Amino acid sequence: MVIGCPGSGKSTFSRALHEATGLPIYHLDMMYWNEDRTTVEKSVFLERLQKAIEKDEWIIDGNYGSTIELRLRACDTVVFLDYPLQVCLDGIRRRKGKPRSDMPWTEKEGEEDLEFIEFIKNYNAESRPAVMQLLEKYKDKDIRIFSCRDEADEFLKKINR
Repeated sequence: MVIGCPGSGKSTFSRALHEATGLPIYHLDMMYWNEDRTTVEKSVFLERLQKAIEKDEWIIDGNYGSTIELRLRACDTVVFLDYPLQVCLDGIRRRKGKPRSDMPWTEKEGEEDLEFIEFIKNYNAESRPAVMQLLEKYKDKDIRIFSCRDEADEFLKKINR
């Protein structure tokens, strides 16, 4: 499973990991959101997620804190893109206006979701501690924590050999 602050590049990393390994890839945002920016019922989201984690092999990218432990129990490897705030904010800005295979819509240039930006700014103080606590609880898993894009790129290069 691939987790990290929004804008850290979870989907980009997951696509590269998929290319390197051939493992099927699932994006939580595609399971949760509709094209019109409404969300599916929680039961539908959980059913979609359950179907994915029941498979023998998978890459699932996304956070969705309420389901992290469910995925931790089912996975063998965790990649945590633990990047600085500015890297994540820059990542959000760079993806504006670009179609993405991990989202059912394209974010328009100039659109600013202030609540989302606040979530990102507060991620290290509010979400990260809970993630670290869960990673400690599941330390029997193969846990890879990358603090910069170069570390993640090096990991992918080793797989591609």
